[in-house]
Amino acid sequence: MTPDPRANILLIGCGGAGAIAALNLEAGGLAQVTAILRSNYQATSVTNYIPTATPTTKYVYIICTTKVIPDNLPTTADLIKQAITPHHTVIVLIQNGLNIENPYLTAYPTNIILSGINAEDNLVIGAFRNPNLDPAVEQAAATRFVAMYSAAGKTKCILEPDVAYSRWRKLIFNACLNSICALTGLDTGRIRLAGDAFGLRRGSMGVHLPGGVCEEVIGAYPVTMYLPPSMLEDVRKGNLIEVESLVGEPLRVGRANGVAMPTLAVLYNLLKGVQWRTKEEKGFIGIPANGGVVANP
Repeated sequence: MTPDPRANILLIGCGGAGAIAALNLEAGGLAQVTAILRSNYQATSVTNYIPTATPTTKYVYIICTTKVIPDNLPTTADLIKQAITPHHTVIVLIQNGLNIENPYLTAYPTNIILSGINAEDNLVIGAFRNPNLDPAVEQAAATRFVAMYSAAGKTKCILEPDVAYSRWRKLIFNACLNSICALTGLDTGRIRLAGDAFGLRRGSMGVHLPGGVCEEVIGAYPVTMYLPPSMLEDVRKGNLIEVESLVGEPLRVGRANGVAMPTLAVLYNLLKGVQWRTKEEKGFIGIPANGGVVANP
């Protein structure tokens, strides 16, 4: 039997971003994708389907498209441990947020880790710098992934050497507009029509970016699209939100570099309250009974 030339890929998280990634990779014919499903397993099950992946399958790439919620254990970095082959498996984080690679660099110091950012109409891929590895090898892994993802000719996948810039650029939307929408309950169109509330986003990052970048990122979605961003969707569904990776970490990095971020600090603390409420509703934390005594609240 002729060996299958396709690269074995394991996909963790088959929501919108994960489903699109699986579709593009399979359509290109250069990859064979195995998806790990949770809540959507029944909806996607196929009659008489026999999986070909086995516990001994070696994966060339593991793609993580789950939400980054480090305060909800176990993390994705913990969950993929059994599927990782040291020195071999490339971890692709198609996720939002800042410094999300750090847990993976600590847990898998001999593996390449790639950054994936879903932009308005494309996927931006680059390599997180692993000091233990040759940068040329990291770039080669990123280049190969871009080629596989683009092979079907149905999408645009871009190789971006400056991972930090692409992530900070996306945070213009996520740390600012996404967080304000989650707190107000307004989608991106309505928050812009509201005027005063939308004005909060101007000073929330506390940093200066190239002229026109903020307007370009936020203006990519027309007002009348009335897009509910990810954190607003999660609040509406009663899910945990990505408060640490999208807001907390940029705030910590800013403070460490002497940048005042008073507006972002307020948004962060309010979102922490929203997260606490959701954890209580899900039974992740308990509170004293009504009328009970609480020491040093």
